[in-house]
Amino acid sequence: MTMEQRDTFLDFALTLAQAAEEEIMPHYQDCVASRKADGSDVTIADLSAEQVIRQMIGQRFPEHAVLGEEFGAFGNLQQRYQWILDPLDGTTWFTLGVPIFGILIALLEDNEPVLGVIHLPAMGETVYAARGFGCWFKTAHSAPTRVHVSSGVPLKDAIVSAAGVHGSDIYLGDGNTPYNLTALIRQARKFRFCGDCLQHALVCRGRIHAAVDTIMKPWDSAAIITCIEEAGGIATTIAGERNDVIHGGNLVTACSESLHREIVKLLQV
Repeated sequence: MTMEQRDTFLDFALTLAQAAEEEIMPHYQDCVASRKADGSDVTIADLSAEQVIRQMIGQRFPEHAVLGEEFGAFGNLQQRYQWILDPLDGTTWFTLGVPIFGILIALLEDNEPVLGVIHLPAMGETVYAARGFGCWFKTAHSAPTRVHVSSGVPLKDAIVSAAGVHGSDIYLGDGNTPYNLTALIRQARKFRFCGDCLQHALVCRGRIHAAVDTIMKPWDSAAIITCIEEAGGIATTIAGERNDVIHGGNLVTACSESLHREIVKLLQV
């Protein structure tokens, strides 16, 4: 990807996020969810936002493949460029009227994440990155500023979050691995449950030291990877694998390799 292409794609991704916001926010605090076959929630906001994003990509880059949470794959996913979309990450929070839901937009080049946008429309905040460009944070009323993960600390001094107890020793669903979340809660200096993509945006900004998601789909993690790595952090599966992390099924992000190693080792005990 050339510098010019990077700038073009990043500007376009931010435009996509804004278009999704315009579909989503009229339904905020006035929306009823239905349940999908996998048990997760979906609303008219999820569906209409992804439809608009897909239409815009098709018009601008018809040769690009697309993979989205609500409407699956379009085109050849082995194409050089592939967009991965979660039009409304944290749908349950959205339906509860809690403003910590987000819009996730990622671009893969040869199956490697090279661009990510984490947009939090109700909070008016966006974290975004492109490979070699750094990670940036902006609000609705401020210019973009470059952000970095915090300095490394041991787990006993770290602030750590998780998206929930699913897929852990606290609450084990059918077929899930019982990752040792209890030990992580007890050994971190401070632990909080945080909403979905927001926790990883906070790692990018150096507000917390690490975040854990025990169950992830490609559209949940793709946009996060580039943001974390361009902010200077680590992003892998709970098994510690970076290769094909987007399809790894779970995610750990951390500010340093040493803290990351502690968390990965602890979760698998």
